[in-house]
Amino acid sequence: MEDKDYYKILGVSRDATEDQIKKSYRKVAMQHHPDRNPGNKEAEEKFKIASEAYEVLRDPEKREIYDRYGLEGLKGTGFTGFRGFEDIFSTFGDIFEEFFGFGTTGRRRTRAHPGADLRYDLKISFYEAAFGKETEIEIPKNVACETCGGTGAKPGTYPTHCPNCKGTGQVTRSQGFFTISTTCGHCRGEGNIIPHPCKECRGHGRVRKTRKVQIKVPPGVDTGSKLRIRGEGEEGQ
Repeated sequence: MEDKDYYKILGVSRDATEDQIKKSYRKVAMQHHPDRNPGNKEAEEKFKIASEAYEVLRDPEKREIYDRYGLEGLKGTGFTGFRGFEDIFSTFGDIFEEFFGFGTTGRRRTRAHPGADLRYDLKISFYEAAFGKETEIEIPKNVACETCGGTGAKPGTYPTHCPNCKGTGQVTRSQGFFTISTTCGHCRGEGNIIPHPCKECRGHGRVRKTRKVQIKVPPGVDTGSKLRIRGEGEEGQ
């Protein structure tokens, strides 16, 4: 890697906070984003370098190594920058959606997974069925891990794009005249991996907890009656 001053590239001081670095990267990335500068090679290069700088400075471990040893120190972490836009969009896809609402062209979109519905069987007496009842039940459910905020990554670290599929979630193989795409076995099609899992949830982003829910059983219910309570299922991903 050539000599670069990542702080100068993003226009921040060496003691800049994480929010200041993110804000500066947003400004530079918006200015030089390839969708806004089609065919402009100079803008593309500045966009790549700014993304490289942000990747290092947003990570406390990489930033500390860079501050002490410069780019030479980063070589020992395996970080060599980005090969192209696919790598950048795979790594920062959610950030670009947050910043601009665009910029994910050519990358695999991570699908949102709705939380599972939960069922609880409650036995009540004939009298309670006839006249109704208000009671509290305890439901075990998976909730977002408070330690990592649901990312599954150790605090201070981030999920990274899968090196096997380059963040696409698919692996392409050629067999004769045919090209076959299959789900990446390394990341299971997610496109991202977690190098440093959160100790609390072991990288799952969810933990099992029991929640107390207050319910009202209406009068006149019969065996097999169902009472739906909105918002009390498991959290989505």
